[in-house]
Amino acid sequence: MKILAIHTSSTNCSVCLLQNNTVVQELHRTNEKTHSQQLMPLINQLLTQFHLELSDIDLFACDIGPGSFTGVRIGVSTMQAFIDVTHKKVVGVSSLQGLAYNVLDSQASQNVQYICSLIDAKNDNVYFGLFKKEQNGILQNLEDLSCQNIHDVITLLSEKYGNKKIYFVGDGATSHRYAILENLDKTEFVAESLNIQSSMNIGKIAYYLYQENPNIEYPLHPLYLRKSQAERALDGEK
Repeated sequence: MKILAIHTSSTNCSVCLLQNNTVVQELHRTNEKTHSQQLMPLINQLLTQFHLELSDIDLFACDIGPGSFTGVRIGVSTMQAFIDVTHKKVVGVSSLQGLAYNVLDSQASQNVQYICSLIDAKNDNVYFGLFKKEQNGILQNLEDLSCQNIHDVITLLSEKYGNKKIYFVGDGATSHRYAILENLDKTEFVAESLNIQSSMNIGKIAYYLYQENPNIEYPLHPLYLRKSQAERALDGEK
């Protein structure tokens, strides 16, 4: 099964071609150009490199956020156009879940059980997801994906999971490292390279979900978790 996965919800614009759950090639760009300028050239480059057409792709995978509102819209609308043309299946995957799988792919994965994904949402707010690794290596979502103040997240983790060793991943974990360390005893921060969001694990997760239930329909909707900056400004919020 050939899978084309894209990630556009962070500053990293990334596309990946997978054969089942094996990465064939991943391309990414992080520069001053917008994702609307980068995404299609990257996809064209990837398909051309392996002499493929969109019709050769068996499954599409898309990062649906949370993250950059504009980036999420670009990714979702691009994927929607692809499935409208090809009539193939698409699986939407949360960027928080994609980050958590970065940890499972790392050398520390044998010791990991609880993973907290944090994406910086500015003004002491973070996009938050908490996951537990099951015996089959799959992550179970323990808390609803949300956007919260970092201090509320720390309080929740302290009260409900204070006796668990938690691995933190994402730029939100980096930004609030000292607050986390001051309030939680059993913490581990992953290598900086694992905080980078990409399309690779979006594709791997999509493959697993599709294998679990190939007949299920996965609606392709942006996962924003908060109001846009313009909406917050209009309502007098930060």
